[in-house]
Amino acid sequence: MLLSLGIEFTVMPADVDESWAPGEDPVSYVARVAHDKASAVLTRNAGSVVLAADTTVDLDGVILAKPSDNGDAVAMLESLSGRSHEAHTAVVVASGSAIETIVVSTTVRFRRLAPQEIEWYVATGEPLDKAGAYGIQGPAAAFVDWVRGSVSNVVGLPLAETVGLLRDAGVVVAGR
Repeated sequence: MLLSLGIEFTVMPADVDESWAPGEDPVSYVARVAHDKASAVLTRNAGSVVLAADTTVDLDGVILAKPSDNGDAVAMLESLSGRSHEAHTAVVVASGSAIETIVVSTTVRFRRLAPQEIEWYVATGEPLDKAGAYGIQGPAAAFVDWVRGSVSNVVGLPLAETVGLLRDAGVVVAGR
């Protein structure tokens, strides 16, 4: 997505603790993890502009992170079936001593899913590396009744807000 906007970047993994702290709400969780990722990368790359993000699925205040196995993915998808949930993405842009954070939330409604659909989707392997056990940019898009808010947020990077943060940090975006 960033390349299509003319933004060149290098991917640098950040090894940070992504466990959910007791009592931490989903919005605070994604903000903390994204901030920790940005800080870890900025420490190794002083003078760079660092963009970090973290996304989670929130079902009634409970974080649905990446499933640990196929059984966990099935359970998550069953819990989302016929219900609405929130996808929260925190985006952090860090440059020098300035760190800007925004959290974008989008409501997603799944239609009622048949057990065979869930089993088929889990067998594709896609759910295992996705928060909430689904990727809206893949076959699971067929599970979605409607979306209220940013679709790119559900994918994992809310583009409008990310472009704003990068522009504020002095990164030239889309000819600006």
